[in-house]
Order: sequence, then structure tokens, then C-alpha cells
Amino acid sequence: MNQQQRIHQAKLAFIGAGNIATAIISGLTSKGISPDNLIVADPADSQLAPFRDIGIRATQDNREAVTQSDVVILSVKPNVLPGVARDIAKIVTHVNPLIISVAAGITLTSLSEWLGDQLALVRCMPNTPALVQLGASGLYANNRVTTEQRELAEEIVNATGISVWLEDEKQLDAVTALSGSGPAYFFYMIEIMSQVGVKMGLTSECSRKLVLQTALGAATMAIQSADEPADLRRRVTSPGGTTAAALESMQNSNLADIIAAAIEAAHTRAVELSRVAEE
Repeated sequence: MNQQQRIHQAKLAFIGAGNIATAIISGLTSKGISPDNLIVADPADSQLAPFRDIGIRATQDNREAVTQSDVVILSVKPNVLPGVARDIAKIVTHVNPLIISVAAGITLTSLSEWLGDQLALVRCMPNTPALVQLGASGLYANNRVTTEQRELAEEIVNATGISVWLEDEKQLDAVTALSGSGPAYFFYMIEIMSQVGVKMGLTSECSRKLVLQTALGAATMAIQSADEPADLRRRVTSPGGTTAAALESMQNSNLADIIAAAIEAAHTRAVELSRVAEE
């Protein structure tokens, strides 16, 4: 069975019907995955209604959801996960599905303690652009995950964008700091640039449109180009020109150090929160 056949035949259970589950399911169905192969569980019936509307099975019983599943996606909040995991432990031990957890800070050690130590487990750190299928996720698997299961996990997560596999579970804290929190950094830059455009005489709508399209264009160029971002920057920076003046101001303000310190602060906090989540 090839990878394409595997994703279309797998039975997927989502425990938790929040944003991440919604994003993954939206991506999967847009790729032609049958709603018949999906089931969503959540204690709030109001959360389940949108899934029922598109033909996806929905239940308030987590045990029912995982009973015949090949993959279980744990998309509940970290403080809820211990109870949820212990509740379904007996069933998943018997069914032996691949488990994918998107709960921030919850290690594979804890998941094994709650669910059982014989299961194939993958941790996933997504980000909010997953909601528009432009997400970036970090993945880490325990040694019980087979090659086929890694491919299946990647295909599921890539329904929301792209993913990268990590060699060390601790690297998920770096992913949290870089791409997990990263959208807010770019939103902040967009916010500032838009405000400056208004100060220079543009209307708010005009400034915002120009900044957003510039951000989209720059990111798209960087993705599509074989050149490094530094090379792209130098290519659009004429000596003595406007771009050079702006970049010189940024360098004189130590912007690189400011950005690096901010991401390091996010990383430190991610490590702290992981420790708290494990207590």
C-alpha cells in the first residue's frame, strides 16, 4: 500500500473539536479524504455540530471515537489531556493506533505513563496559520513509530501546511519559540509598518494593503527562490538608496539582537511551561 492509499483508507479519530482539529479536518477533506473515515469527539455538543453538518461522525464519548481508529489525534488542552488519556488508555492499548498529540509541553514520557508504554506516539507543535492551510509544524516520534506511521503522520499534519521531523524531543521548545509563536512576530511587524504608513500620509486601508501584499510577496519569493534570504536582501538593496538607508537604521538600532533576544525569551518560556505541564 502506497502513502496515498494509506491516508485515504486510515480511520482517524480526533479527540477535541477545537481549532487545530478543525484545521486538520478541513485540510484532509479538501484533499479528498472521505468524511466516513473521520470521527470527532468533544464534550461540548455545540462544538460537534459543524462536523455533523458536513457528514463527519461526531460523539461526546471519547472511548467510542477511538474504538476502531488507526490514528488518534489528541487535540485537547494540556491541562485536560491527563484525564482524557487515562480514560481511553485501556481501549487504545487494545486497538494499538498511532497517537498524535498536539498538546503543548506534554512529553512522550507523560503520554506513555497515561496511555501505556507500548504505543506509537508522535508529538506535534503546530501554529495558527494551520487554520488557512499555511501552517508550519514540528514533529517528534518515539521509537515505536514505524516508517509507514511516520509517513502517515506527516501526511495528516501536512494537510495544514508543512512539517519537519526533529531528532530530539527538546527541539520542540525551539519550534515553539520560532514558528509556534512566530506568527505574532510578523503580525507585530505588519502592525508597526501599517501605522508608519498612516503617519506618512497614507490612508489606513491603503497602508495595510501595501504592507500585507509586501509581506506575502517577500515570503513567496523567499520560498520559491533557491537563494538565501540574505542574498535576496542584498539584491534589492542599492548602495545609497532608500532600502540601504532603512537597513542601516535597523542595524544601528541592533534590530538583529532585539529579534534574537525576543525569540530566546520565547524559548526560555517554552521550556518553563513544559516543566509546569509535567508537574
